[in-house]
Amino acid sequence: MTNYPRKRFGQHWLRCNSTLDQIVLAGQLQSSDRILEIGPGTGVLTSRLLLEVEKLVAVEIDRDLCAKLTLSLGKIENFLLLEGDILNIDLEKELTAFPSFGSPNKVIANIPYNITGPILEKLLGKIGQPNPQPYDSIVLLLQKEVAERITAVPGNKSYGGLSVRVQYLANCEWICDVPSSAFHPRPKVDSAVIRLRPQLPEEMAKDPKQLETLIKLGFATRRKMLRNNLKSYLQITQLDQILKQLEINPQIRAEELSLAQWIDLSNLV
Repeated sequence: MTNYPRKRFGQHWLRCNSTLDQIVLAGQLQSSDRILEIGPGTGVLTSRLLLEVEKLVAVEIDRDLCAKLTLSLGKIENFLLLEGDILNIDLEKELTAFPSFGSPNKVIANIPYNITGPILEKLLGKIGQPNPQPYDSIVLLLQKEVAERITAVPGNKSYGGLSVRVQYLANCEWICDVPSSAFHPRPKVDSAVIRLRPQLPEEMAKDPKQLETLIKLGFATRRKMLRNNLKSYLQITQLDQILKQLEINPQIRAEELSLAQWIDLSNLV
């Protein structure tokens, strides 16, 4: 049975052994771990993970790949393959039929670049509604530009709303660069591996949905000062008073505020 990568599923198959090694190492796997793998593809990473962990649940949308994975890995006792769209599947409900697999405690995945945002939200939740059962860690292979945005620090050109939202929900670590030549077919962009450790900040937002709103408005026009972007939500005099209280330059732009400052700002509004 021969399968070819399908463009509509954003399939790019990793074929670089050194990158596969780094992904497995980044998982910091224990024999008791239960892994969720999103988009196992041809099973190259899957077969490595199965040697290290207690259980592995893979979710694959491509029915032809599911058939191939069933032939190659279906008889392995600690492997469970679910056919479906990770964005629509009710994993907890599906797993009730397989009680020995329990709930995954870690995620490792080479995710389709065109649905990175929705997958992040599925795994982490939102500032206003974090995942009530957070994973111990999430290792993702994703587009390098998005990885840079997720891990960026204030003042960096990649730092934006995505940075603040994800960093509110998790500690973010850069693991390694992955060149486009590591894939078949070769994508037009480079990639990277990152590790997320879901964890809310020590000082949380009193009104998380308000924080989400402030972040969205604050980064709406990057070249504008924060006070100009937020004037539809706050009176300028009120915002200036808050910035003064926080000892923040009134001419500051959104990309210069740290996560802690965003939280402080939200809590004083």
